[in-house]
Amino acid sequence: MNPSDIIVILLAAMIPIGELRLAIPLAIFSLNMAWYIALPVAFVGNLLPVLIIIVSLDRIANFFTGFENPLGSLILWYKRRNLDVHSNKFKKYGPFALIILVAIPLPMTGAWTGSFAAWLFGIPNRKAFILISIGLVIAGLIVTMISVAGFTFLISDPRV
Repeated sequence: MNPSDIIVILLAAMIPIGELRLAIPLAIFSLNMAWYIALPVAFVGNLLPVLIIIVSLDRIANFFTGFENPLGSLILWYKRRNLDVHSNKFKKYGPFALIILVAIPLPMTGAWTGSFAAWLFGIPNRKAFILISIGLVIAGLIVTMISVAGFTFLISDPRV
């Protein structure tokens, strides 16, 4: 394993759709990285954009909604629509809905979506960061277990 492999995994984990769900299997299957290295590297790579998003999203939204423009109107519409659709779930599960949203290793869930949900529901940055981190640990463990089990299944001797 060379340092460029770690950079590849960090960057793969930062991609919005793939996140660590892409980075961990990529590390294990394509780069032959041990799972105990792939998991923390992918976790850190997936957490880096969260720091930027949760700190800056509210400022960006406030800037664009502060004056008449199409993007500001779109942001307000998006926020109203999602609050109407998802507020009952958030009321039912509270902030732990954020952990669940991030922990489920499916497309359109994860740290990026969790960061937007935290902004949408007004979760304070520090609390959002902790909840998203917990969700990422759970998702990372699930993806790692599935990847390792799949790798073990693929390389096992079919005659046994």
